[in-house]
This record gives sequence, structure tokens and C-alpha cells, in this order.
Amino acid sequence: MTRQAPDAALIEAMARDALARIPEPFSGYLSDVVLLVEEFADDETLDALGIEDPFGLTGLYHGRPVGEKSAFESGALPDRIHLYRQPLLAEWCETGVDLGDLITHVVVHEVGHHFGLSDDDMHALEDSAG
Repeated sequence: MTRQAPDAALIEAMARDALARIPEPFSGYLSDVVLLVEEFADDETLDALGIEDPFGLTGLYHGRPVGEKSAFESGALPDRIHLYRQPLLAEWCETGVDLGDLITHVVVHEVGHHFGLSDDDMHALEDSAG
């Protein structure tokens, strides 16, 4: 029996579920964050991050952390969380970790960037998001 890899819509649904489990006070700041699922990061993004292997990036936060925002910013793009489907699927296959847990981990990590959290804070947030 052949298993089919989860498509972008399923990964997005899993990521939205992970976002919905993030507790207050964080969740109150996430309503305007756009969630995007793409196959890979584009070359410009990989180059800017110094990443040569497109499988080396599973997710990315684009935007300014909450504490750095200004009321004088207008016309700015909304904050975005990008999830990269092929690298996520590769890590899922390589590690055997539950796909939902992996997506939650990446989403929480990217949300952490939205708030300017440290890695330790992100681990605590991930634990509370289940």
C-alpha cells in the first residue's frame, strides 16, 4: 500500500490547529499573522539566510516582533509565517517524529520570533501548546 504525502492544505490545517492551541496572552496577538505553506523557500530567502540546501529551512517568520512595532507603520505587509512543505516532509520521514508534533514545533518556533522570545521561552510555549 502506498501512502501519499500530505498536501499543502493538510499541512496548513495542522499549522492552524497548532496556532489555535497557543495560549494567552500570545494568542491575542496572532489574529493578523498570515500563514503560508510553500513547497520550498525561494532562492532569495535562502541566500539572505546563508542556507545552501533548500531542505535546511522548514519555516520562517517574516515581520517585526511585537515589541518593535510602531503605530506609525502604514502600508507594511502583514506578519507572515511561512512553512516549507518539502523540507517538513523530509524531516518527518528522516526523524519518524509525528508530523503534527513537527508542525507544532515549527509553528511555535516561528511564533516565538513574532514575540522576540528566546529559545528557552519557545520551548516553554511549545510545552503549553501541547
